[in-house]
Amino acid sequence: MGRDPSKLLFVAWSLIAGACASAADDAGDPENGTFGSGKADGGIDPDSAEARAVLALVNDPEIDVGILDDDAGLNAKAARNIIAHRDGADATVGTADDDRFDDLAELDAVPFVGQSAFNALLAYATEHGYLEQVGDASVDVIFSPQTVEHSHNARVAELIGQAQHSIDIAMYSFSDAGISNALAAAAARGVHIRFVFETASEDRKLAAQALANSKSGRLEAAGVDVRWVNKIMHHKFMIVDGPRDAEAAADTAMLVTGSANWSGGAATRYDENTLFLRGQRELNLRMQREFNLLWEHSRELASNPAITTEHATLEITDAMIGDDDSVDAFFTSSNFRVQGGDTFVTEGRDTIADQWVAAIDGATQSIHIASGHLRSRPVSEALMRKAAEHPEVEIRIYLDGQEYISAATHDAQVEDLEQCLADAGTSATKIRDCNDSGFLFGFIVGNSGIDVRYKYYAYRWSAVYATQMHHKYMVVDGDELYTGSYNLSDNAEHNTFENMLHFRGPQYAELVAQFEANFASMWDTGRADDGLANFRQQVASLPTTQIPIVFPSLALTWQEVTDLKDLLRTECPLINSNDFRVHPESHLFCH
Repeated sequence: MGRDPSKLLFVAWSLIAGACASAADDAGDPENGTFGSGKADGGIDPDSAEARAVLALVNDPEIDVGILDDDAGLNAKAARNIIAHRDGADATVGTADDDRFDDLAELDAVPFVGQSAFNALLAYATEHGYLEQVGDASVDVIFSPQTVEHSHNARVAELIGQAQHSIDIAMYSFSDAGISNALAAAAARGVHIRFVFETASEDRKLAAQALANSKSGRLEAAGVDVRWVNKIMHHKFMIVDGPRDAEAAADTAMLVTGSANWSGGAATRYDENTLFLRGQRELNLRMQREFNLLWEHSRELASNPAITTEHATLEITDAMIGDDDSVDAFFTSSNFRVQGGDTFVTEGRDTIADQWVAAIDGATQSIHIASGHLRSRPVSEALMRKAAEHPEVEIRIYLDGQEYISAATHDAQVEDLEQCLADAGTSATKIRDCNDSGFLFGFIVGNSGIDVRYKYYAYRWSAVYATQMHHKYMVVDGDELYTGSYNLSDNAEHNTFENMLHFRGPQYAELVAQFEANFASMWDTGRADDGLANFRQQVASLPTTQIPIVFPSLALTWQEVTDLKDLLRTECPLINSNDFRVHPESHLFCH
């Protein structure tokens, strides 16, 4: 096959441009020069990794006129004009008037930027790793339970070990030794680590050696700056080498987030999900801005006086983030205002619940929800409304066993709510408090005709032995995913810092499919091999002292749970005795 002369010319020109990178500035483009719009005319596909690499280079705040002129070999006029465009009228990078290059056309429009400038930019971007960085975007998920070595905890520790500059962590619960060791090693090699830690809100009440020996105190002793906030800090996310100070870091940072805390139970016993997202620009910027908000209005633990609190220097604006329709992130922090510098005060909005309600209202085929709780009034009412108005939409809800209540208990909670509302009168605050009181909706939602199953594994719930269904996700119509730390409760909306990420579109289709498969697997837990019938037979045939009160997980309907509880009460008369109630962890069997 013969060679295309135009392509040979382009290759030759590229080599010449690279060889002349240090030549005089007169080897440049005319003022209104252009470069090709696609491979056919010697340019580049605007959606390619090469295009993203060039844009990452010129948008990098570490790149200045000198680098473009002297190192990359651009004409001085082109170098000055590119930086002037990027930095805005104040000629300072990282400020509100910055005008990042969104695409190659915007870069091409800069005076004296044409084919030779483009060749030089691409050559420099390739040589200095920008092409590798932008080509490294990835999305992965680990579903718990896993073995320790394959768990999200092991992956988190590995990522901490790869950190070069900074780590920002917002975490509810943390007890994994491997992660603790990785954080200490990272701090020792100079990585700057900030940690907003829910446990610190209790540890800060300790003093002297007790504080030093606490989880928070040990982190600070290792060089990790720990702070706490005045509301429940329920996030579970980490940003590695994120955009604290440089916008370009958003293109390469690693984000970890999901439902799972960093504990042994979350890794090896519970149903959880943890996302590992590399190079997801919009999410990295949104999560970094959320962390910065919490950090700037947090409170000092003050365990290690040698630690100097560091603040992000990059102001992350909406314009900087952009708005990709295929991905988004929502935060309950939008429901609070800051008072007195370090106090968050609830204002009563329903930021995340509103997103869930809109998604439920818009569903046309299916709604699959896996959630440890179902205590959100707006979401529950939207689900029941959807089932009534559109019975053709398949709605399936999988809850943890602790959400099961009897009919009598449901009646009692209805009476309590009615009395609370009567006592509240016309006070909007008191009415909201009544509705935030922890009403369990599983029973009434199931009675509305919606398919509800419970992950049932013990007659009486206890955190000591629970194998919790701890997910917090929804898949709509098989092609949209909502997932994060957000419990479906009014308390989560109004008293807790939470996040919920939204994914859709072709680039996230595989991720959504993985969650759908995960849901399908959990939905049939223990059902394929007649697990319930076999367990009932076991209970009825075993000697009383050998009857298990904690057992392998089963996905059961409300009626199936009710019938099984009746059987266990009949066969184990002691099951509701005071000692069994007070010390459930001591009674795994009926003795």
